[in-house]
Amino acid sequence: MVDEGINQYKTLLEDYSQWLGTLLRNPESSKNQEWAKKASELQKVLKSGSRKGGKKEEKEKPAASTEWVEFKDLMLCADDFGEVEILFEAVEELKNKIDKLEKIKNALTELERYGFGKNVVYITYIRDGIPEKLAFKLKKGLEAEEKFKFVADFSLIKQI
Repeated sequence: MVDEGINQYKTLLEDYSQWLGTLLRNPESSKNQEWAKKASELQKVLKSGSRKGGKKEEKEKPAASTEWVEFKDLMLCADDFGEVEILFEAVEELKNKIDKLEKIKNALTELERYGFGKNVVYITYIRDGIPEKLAFKLKKGLEAEEKFKFVADFSLIKQI
């Protein structure tokens, strides 16, 4: 499941990055210096905000770069730059999810080395596609197998 999630997020990241690159290389947008300035500022804010881990700061600063209007629980934007802003945020979020999943994959690999593997049932709490908590227990059939083993040696006589 973790590998599938990583692959899915990497595919989305590649698609969004290409879409964003197309928008940023658009000849009409590159003529508008204010638009290009907003794009570079937004990129800096998102990169620094994601490293600091301040989610409030990440959401507030980019919103000031364009004209966003709150409508109930939804933010709306009629500015041409709104699409770019959404893509920048989506790309950063996907990078964070891929990073978390890679760390979880490494942790699960280490658990397998310590003997947690095929004989264990995992119950996992997953939030936003990322496993956060893991509970484990032995498979029920294994306890009975260990208690009641049948060991026998047979010898056969070959008849001619």
